[in-house]
Amino acid sequence: MKEKVQAPELRFPGFTDDWEERKVKDIFKITRGQVLAATETSEEKSDISPFPVYSSQTKNNGLMGYYKDYLFDTAITWTTDGANAGTVSYRSGRFYSTNVNGVLISDKGYTNKAISEILNLEAWKWVSHVGNPKLMNNVMGDISIMIPSSFEEQDRLSDFLNQLDDTIALHQRKIDLLKEQKKGYLQKMFPKNGAKVPELRFAGFADDWEERKLGELSNIVGGGTPSTSNPEYWDGDIDWYAPAEIGEQSYVSKSKKTITELGLKKSSARILPVGTVLFTSRAGIGNTAILAKEATTNQGFQSIVPDQNKLDSYFIFSRTNELKRYGEVTGAGSTFVEVSGKQMSKMSIMVPELSEQQKIGSFFKQLDNTIALHQRKLDLLKEQKKGFLQKMFV
Repeated sequence: MKEKVQAPELRFPGFTDDWEERKVKDIFKITRGQVLAATETSEEKSDISPFPVYSSQTKNNGLMGYYKDYLFDTAITWTTDGANAGTVSYRSGRFYSTNVNGVLISDKGYTNKAISEILNLEAWKWVSHVGNPKLMNNVMGDISIMIPSSFEEQDRLSDFLNQLDDTIALHQRKIDLLKEQKKGYLQKMFPKNGAKVPELRFAGFADDWEERKLGELSNIVGGGTPSTSNPEYWDGDIDWYAPAEIGEQSYVSKSKKTITELGLKKSSARILPVGTVLFTSRAGIGNTAILAKEATTNQGFQSIVPDQNKLDSYFIFSRTNELKRYGEVTGAGSTFVEVSGKQMSKMSIMVPELSEQQKIGSFFKQLDNTIALHQRKLDLLKEQKKGFLQKMFV
């Protein structure tokens, strides 16, 4: 029989003792938060409402708002009910917890970041999925975890993990700030309803913007699907996109599926040039991406192929929110809502001369690239943390 591992693969210098197995109920007092209506909390921290209130959501680390009173002072919480059941979090300082959180309290020093992370890796396995997901107090109490036998090692691990989480939170705040800045620029750099010029412009541009139909500035091209039962139509050299592949990214250059020349010929799919703005036209209307390489799509798209003398690709891509709203309002259908190419062609849009479009497009491209860079850094940090947790815990 394989001997149970008693120490992690990666440790801080000076620690050699085996870790020990303990049940949650043996090292913690187990309790629960109390009911608190969201209307009684404040969005902002203040002298009147200084204490954070934590609930069951994972967004913003479970922070629901701030309240005048607190229930606990440094503890570990876990979500007892719902989609996030089993999510464990370390809470430093005084706080209020709602009734959908269980709370672990210790006066012996076990309420630390290291123990919460160890427990977070284990607790989700114990969630009951009969009906509404649940992880009740008695079940949590019976969970066994391997923990460092010395509080010194727990503290070293906690300091390291807190520092790592602070760095992750810093990058998340940078991304949130950049997205807010982008939202502000989108409001100011395009004319508001009834206006002929935007509030904010690049130097050297003074002419009024013109109202044009999208079909006057571009071709709207639909897609198609070759017969799935004919292998001669598939696994060729032509990229073929489905709506599910269009998400947060600005550019796409490699699809999950490809079709052959014969598949192209035998379907209503069309080759779309580089710079085409893919636009999803069915359920989930309005997701966009720019083609970095020639490709085709299925029938779930009405893609915008800009006239290069009239419309800049990134300029129209930056107006995704307008395109989405128009598609949702004009779309029709009994089974699912769909907007047609003819409808998209009729969309009215305010545009400046091409050189100003290119300036605006270039500005938003640089801003999107900066956001994407910080997102990659954030994703890398989260992956690094995952790797550390696998090697620094038993």
